[in-house]
Amino acid sequence: MDIQVHINNVRGSQIAAKITGTFNIDGHQFKFNAIAFGRIGGHNIGAKISKMVEKSLVNLGYDVDEVINELQQKLVRGDITLPEGLTKESFADG
Repeated sequence: MDIQVHINNVRGSQIAAKITGTFNIDGHQFKFNAIAFGRIGGHNIGAKISKMVEKSLVNLGYDVDEVINELQQKLVRGDITLPEGLTKESFADG
């Protein structure tokens, strides 16, 4: 599964931040929201998608849980693109 993740906005701090963005899969773009937590116990990100996005993914033949898992893994690994002016260092431990 090839998912590309783009961050639109990050609000918060290195301890906890709200992320909004999009991910592309099979040439289709979908919105997501996520909460990122750091520090104690390491990094953790919980991503959420709308019911409409879930339905679209099912119609494309994807397992929603697998897509969300892959999305979260890419966010944790930093396998993302960012808007101009935003750096990973501004919201993640370096």
